[in-house]
Amino acid sequence: MAKPRPRKLGHIVMMVRDLEKSAAFYTDVVGLEISDRIDGQMVFLRCGQDHHDLALAQLPPDSPLRDQSPDTRRPGLEHFAYELADLEEVEAAARFLQEKGIEIVRGIGKHGPGENVFLVFRDPDGNNVEFYCDMTQVTEEAPYTPRVWANTLEAFDQWRFQRFVVAPPDWGPREDAGGSDGSPDRN
Repeated sequence: MAKPRPRKLGHIVMMVRDLEKSAAFYTDVVGLEISDRIDGQMVFLRCGQDHHDLALAQLPPDSPLRDQSPDTRRPGLEHFAYELADLEEVEAAARFLQEKGIEIVRGIGKHGPGENVFLVFRDPDGNNVEFYCDMTQVTEEAPYTPRVWANTLEAFDQWRFQRFVVAPPDWGPREDAGGSDGSPDRN
């Protein structure tokens, strides 16, 4: 089976302690534009045509592993993503990863914000890596109006886990912005 052929490094998702403070920093200081939000949980930002180059996810305030790495219950990298051509390539990549014994974390699914297909897996150091395709493009010809998504399953996976190649996460809307399940899988 052929190995995946990423087109580019696409986006990163960072866990942050203060979602609004971080969003203000990346808009007011770095100069990014907000594409979408998931209410109280995530902010999607862009500097180019991709719906998001950077997504910020709220770190649960009671996270016990704030200073350990890599872990999605502390500030810092949640995942970085490489673009593949289309769903067929993402599906082939899933089969390739399975044949190689690589741990798949979540997917194949389709996010609400950005409309991108996703497949997340782990590298040898435990970092989450994503293959994705079909992200919304924002151009002069195709402008985009930011929206606030409710923190629902449709924001996380519009396909409602029907195409997952691994067991779906124990997913549910968080009780508050900090969350009770410790899971940032909202991008």
